[in-house]
Amino acid sequence: MTGNLPNKPIRVLLADDHKIVRDALRELLELEPDIEVVMDVADGESAVEKTLELAPDIVFLDIRMRDMDGIDATLQIKKARPDIHVICVSMHHEKKFREAAFGAGASGYMAKSEAATELIKAIRTVMSGNKYDSN
Repeated sequence: MTGNLPNKPIRVLLADDHKIVRDALRELLELEPDIEVVMDVADGESAVEKTLELAPDIVFLDIRMRDMDGIDATLQIKKARPDIHVICVSMHHEKKFREAAFGAGASGYMAKSEAATELIKAIRTVMSGNKYDSN
């Protein structure tokens, strides 16, 4: 048999420089029986390092973080592990941010102004092999 086992959780790594955001996202995602948060980190360098170490299915990256932003982190992750999906999130709605995220190899882009339930939709959309754009 090929593909994911039906009971294998979707493994997610969260990267945002605000702890309150990471904690809230973790709580939301842990309500889903088929999603497991494997780690959360506060910067882009840690996101790349832990992604390569833990090989999650999805990395949820804030575009604006200290040390290394989400676009650079996406580039590095996709170069090393093209099989890992990246969803970039930003407070910005401008087209240039979406284009930068998708240009770096992201599978999804989500505005922070979206409802929290959109994150679940984004995860399921990219795991099914489709792009996700909340705008």
